[in-house]
Amino acid sequence: MILKRSAYFIIFFSVLLLTSLLEKSEYSQKANSLRPNIIFYLADDQDRLDYGSYGNPNVETSNVDLLVKQGIKFENFYTGQAICAPSRSQIFTGMYPVKNGCMANHIGVKPNIKSITSLLKESGYEVVLAGKSHVKPNKVFNWTHYFPKLENRFLPLAKIDDYLKNVKKPFCLIIASDYPHGPFPKTLNYTKKDIYKLPYDPSYMGNHKPGYYQNIKDDNDQLGEVLNMVDNYGHNENSMFIYASDHGLSGKWGLSEQGLQVPFVVRWPGKIKPNSTSNTLLTLVDVLPTLLEVSKTKIPKDIDGKSFVKTLLGSDEEINEYVFGVATKQNIRECKIFPSRMVREKRFKLIRNFNSIEVFDSNLGDNPFVNSFAKIGAESFPNIPYEELYDLEKDPYQKINLINDNKYKNIRNRLSIALENWMLAQEDFILENPISVIKPTLHPLDKSSKWNTVPDDLLGKLKDDDYVKLHY
Repeated sequence: MILKRSAYFIIFFSVLLLTSLLEKSEYSQKANSLRPNIIFYLADDQDRLDYGSYGNPNVETSNVDLLVKQGIKFENFYTGQAICAPSRSQIFTGMYPVKNGCMANHIGVKPNIKSITSLLKESGYEVVLAGKSHVKPNKVFNWTHYFPKLENRFLPLAKIDDYLKNVKKPFCLIIASDYPHGPFPKTLNYTKKDIYKLPYDPSYMGNHKPGYYQNIKDDNDQLGEVLNMVDNYGHNENSMFIYASDHGLSGKWGLSEQGLQVPFVVRWPGKIKPNSTSNTLLTLVDVLPTLLEVSKTKIPKDIDGKSFVKTLLGSDEEINEYVFGVATKQNIRECKIFPSRMVREKRFKLIRNFNSIEVFDSNLGDNPFVNSFAKIGAESFPNIPYEELYDLEKDPYQKINLINDNKYKNIRNRLSIALENWMLAQEDFILENPISVIKPTLHPLDKSSKWNTVPDDLLGKLKDDDYVKLHY
């Protein structure tokens, strides 16, 4: 009798356990069906205005323009730094450059950060990078697969095709193009007569422009091949497809609108209204929390970004009161000590140049060599003031500095407080020392190269103790 009861209870609880497992399995399958795959196509060094859908009739961007018709186009999307590695690091960490550590080109993020790879993997996604990497260290960016760009700089389209054909799990595929970034080829397809003059272009036409247009065309062709793969392998309906450029070529390394403002387009069938437009103020740090929300992944509390899923679904509610920007002239070609920071709201924008010619005397310390490099930096940009204030509604390309107009004093003060509070929260090292010297990985201040000429009395004069203590 006791054995029969034991057998009964074993059968009973086994049925309960099996039922529970089946319910969990069905729930898991349902949850996975509600979570989209994510495909992010990232161009390199393309101005926001150099797209047909953003106003340039002379470029070949038909595939981006198709995505615009199928999804939502953003008019006020920004990067926090107009240079390759810092811009990408924002997308992958949800943090601004100083906070994540990649506040100069070719520098890795802080090694203890949880990035898109670890976060989405925890939710069962494969996280794949194809093309240009330009982010490090590998322990932070631990891709499920990495398909490097080909020797001719083109995308590894065969690898991408094979992956999309065979993938069985939810996936996030980052396709990072090396185009239209230079070098710019000689081309028979475009001449200077074909170039559409942008509102901020100088009076002369750069010799690089025809080759830049050729690179845009070549990248448009690559994007078209990727879109065909997505359709051919049935990923269209269940995928969020994002297109962006990391920053603008015309404003690279600075804080101008043409550098920081980026094209951003999202297609998500059944969720996003086709051919729609948003003027919501957003930035690349907002991308990661958005991807985490749609993938049902917990959003870390320590990131800077905010999810804009409700914007994708049609809401006009603002996400950010302010967005911010960082610029440095160090560890780039023609390197100089000239750090800048930016804050903007919907209409007005404040820039602070911490080593401008107006204030560099107050930055000087006890080290004569650092002082000399600080002076060189300030004198290299004699026409850039300590502060700049712009009304972007009336002056979208920053031609009229309002900083000395008393009518805007309250706006200047409000933006100044927002900028200073943000810098404190970011633990920005230039608050303590505006002429902090960043340890170079490629372009030292005190070494001459084909891009940088250093006075003889300053060659090799910087020592390890002269550099600001950072994470790398």
